[in-house]
Amino acid sequence: MFMHRYATAALPRYTSYPPANRFEDEMARHFYPWWLDGLTEKDSLSLYVHVPFCAQLCWYCGCHTSVANDRSRIDRFVGRLLREVLMISSRIVDPGEVCSIHFGGGTPTMMSPEAFSKVMSTLRGAFAVRSDAEIAVEIDPRTLDDAHVEALAASGVTRASLGLQDVDPEVQRAINRIQPTDLVADRVAALRAAGIASINADLMYGLPGQTADHVRRSADAVSALGVDRVAVFGYAHVPWFKKHQGAIDATILPGAEDRFEQSEAAERQLVADGYTAIGIDHFARPDDSLAIAAREGRLRRNFQGYTADPADALIGFGPSSISALPGGYSQNETNVKHWSDRIDAGQPAARRGVSVSEDDRLRRAVIERVLCDGRVDLLSVAQSQGRQPVDLVDAFDRLAPLVEDGLVTLDGWRISATEAGRRYWRNLAACFDPGLAPTTGRHSVVV
Repeated sequence: MFMHRYATAALPRYTSYPPANRFEDEMARHFYPWWLDGLTEKDSLSLYVHVPFCAQLCWYCGCHTSVANDRSRIDRFVGRLLREVLMISSRIVDPGEVCSIHFGGGTPTMMSPEAFSKVMSTLRGAFAVRSDAEIAVEIDPRTLDDAHVEALAASGVTRASLGLQDVDPEVQRAINRIQPTDLVADRVAALRAAGIASINADLMYGLPGQTADHVRRSADAVSALGVDRVAVFGYAHVPWFKKHQGAIDATILPGAEDRFEQSEAAERQLVADGYTAIGIDHFARPDDSLAIAAREGRLRRNFQGYTADPADALIGFGPSSISALPGGYSQNETNVKHWSDRIDAGQPAARRGVSVSEDDRLRRAVIERVLCDGRVDLLSVAQSQGRQPVDLVDAFDRLAPLVEDGLVTLDGWRISATEAGRRYWRNLAACFDPGLAPTTGRHSVVV
C-alpha cells in the first residue's frame, strides 16, 4: 500500500540512537578517551575499519571516500591506520573478546594484499579475536584480483559483501559503474574457491533511468549467483551534500510511486527466489545466521545495517568511522588530512559525538526492536532497562495517525506494524524519537 506522506517522509535510518545528525562537533574529542577507559573485559567488542579510497567514484555514492591516484597515499594511510589501532587498543586495560571485524569504505581492497594482511595481523595482536569471529569485507568486484582473494582467505575473512546496484548496462552508465555480471560471477566463484563461503550483495532502487523491471532482473541475477544475503537500498539524491551526485541527470530519477514499486518488486522477486525478508531492507537465505537471528529475536542493528553480532561495543578505525560505546557515540575526523594529523600527533582522531543517557538507551532499545521485528512490547523492553513503559507514553500521540491509517495496531503496551505498514517501520520507529525535528533533505526518504 503506497501512502505518499509516509513513503516520502525524510527520517533517520536509526543505525544509532541518537542518530548521527545529532552528534555534536568537538564533543568526542573530549569524551572518547573516557568512554574507552570505561570498557572492561566483560564488554564484548566489534571492530570497524574504514578505508576511504576507491579506484573510481560511483556517482550515486554517499560514502566518505575519494579516488586514490597515488599508491603511496594508500601506503601512508595504512601506516597511520596501524598506529591508530595500537594507540586505541593500548588505552583499554582489559579489552573484551572481539566477536566481529568489518572492513568498509570506500573499497577496503584498495589496500595491497600485503597491507591487508598486515592490518589483520595487527588487529589480532592488539585484541583478543575469537576463533569464530565473523570477519567481513566490502568489495568492488571490478578491482578484486586473485592476489587479494588469497590474502583475504589467508587472513581469515569469512564474509565478502559485493556491490552490484543494478545489472542493466544503461543504468550502470547513468551511475558511472560499468560492471558486467559475468565478472561478478567470476569473482564470487574465486572467493568461494578460496574458502570464503558467505557472500552478500548490495542492490539499489531509485537510480536514474531505473524501472521496476530493472530491479526485478537485478534481484533475480544476484539470486542466481547464490549469494547468502541481499541488501536493497533506496538511492538518496543529495548533490548539495555529495557534489559528485551532480553528475547524475536528476530529470530521469524515478518518482515516489516508482520507487515504491521498485522496492516492492525487489522483495517479491527475492522472496520468490527463496530469501527471507529481514527488517526494512535486507534479505537472507533461511539457513543464514541473519535469518536465524531474526527468527530467534536476536537481530541487531548498527552502522553496518542488520547484524547477528552480539557485541556490547563497537570501535571504529580510520577516517569517518564511528564507535558505539556504553558512554556514547564517537565519530573520527571525516577529512583524511585532519585524521592523519591527529594520528601523527599521537592523539585519538575522534571529533563529533554524543553521550547516551538512560532515556536514550531505553528509546534505542525500543527503536531497535521496531526496526528488527516490526513490533515491540514496551513493557518487556522497559523492564529490561530498569524502567517503566509509561516513560514512553509521549510516543502515543505520534502513533495515532499510523493507527488510524491501518499501518500500526496497539494492544496494551504491545505495538505492531500491520502488513500494510510493512514499508513504514521507520515511520513507526520515529514515533519514539522526541528529538526528531521536521527536516528536508537531512535524511533519506523512507521508500
